[in-house]
Amino acid sequence: MDLRGKRFQMDIDLQVRIAAFNWLSEQVNSYGDVLSRKLLEQGFEFQGQRIPLVAPQGIFKPQILELPISITTAPKGHYDDYFGKDNFLIYRYRGKDLNHRDNVGLRKVFELRRPLVYFHGIDPGKYLAVWPVYIVDDDSNNLSFKVAVDELSSLEMTTNAPAQIGDNSYARRAYLTATVKVRLHQRSFRERVLDAYQSQCAFCRLRHRELLDAAHIIPDNLPNSQPTINNGIALCKLHHAAFDSFMLGITPDYIIKVRADILTEEDGPMLRQGLQGIHNAKLLLPSSQRYWPSKEALEWRYDRFTQAA
Repeated sequence: MDLRGKRFQMDIDLQVRIAAFNWLSEQVNSYGDVLSRKLLEQGFEFQGQRIPLVAPQGIFKPQILELPISITTAPKGHYDDYFGKDNFLIYRYRGKDLNHRDNVGLRKVFELRRPLVYFHGIDPGKYLAVWPVYIVDDDSNNLSFKVAVDELSSLEMTTNAPAQIGDNSYARRAYLTATVKVRLHQRSFRERVLDAYQSQCAFCRLRHRELLDAAHIIPDNLPNSQPTINNGIALCKLHHAAFDSFMLGITPDYIIKVRADILTEEDGPMLRQGLQGIHNAKLLLPSSQRYWPSKEALEWRYDRFTQAA
């Protein structure tokens, strides 16, 4: 949803926030939803001024605004931000001073129901951007804010009234925030697996990262699945689909196998080179042995491959 055409009666604060959301939408369309810190530090231009969206501090206010525009959870950072049992994000105060200007700024954002951007660090220098998010509670006793994701249509309801959540809004925001939590885990898994394989398909060595996935050996919808690198393999989209369909298997000794009926088919070059040609090839492995696929997980998966065959 592009908000440029919306006719809001809005102040400069809300104009900058909407410009930030539109700019982030363009970056995600160009680069995917994991964005580099360098890009976010550079930011966008608004009325002749450069507006960055992140800085070393987690709660960030650009010079043009009086209130924060973004909050960030750094990868391996000092603050233990987490998702609570109600699925909302618990975001820690900056330090322990309730009256620190950053904490006061977020408290004002809460009171005015102003939307923010949330940047979640996936890996050093890589962030998943989520917007709009709202501060929905201020827990000074535990030095934390509660943060919820909402839809872009919520901007039309932004007012200067105190923030309140009705039953419908609460349920909607809880659901949206829960889906973001799943996305964060998926993207984190993908980035870590692709980095371990140096952005190459482990079957065919294709190096275009935008065409690569992190495939689970034990599927992530099973209780014994773990979001660890050794339960993942970097695969191009073709080989990921073939692996998930049990057309391809991997022995516990890291040898690629093609299902027997696929080997006997006659078709074009994609079948011959993309599938049949990798039968009995050695799996490309990460340079660090601690990231190699788990032999136990491969054995579990290969049993199911042989049953499908």
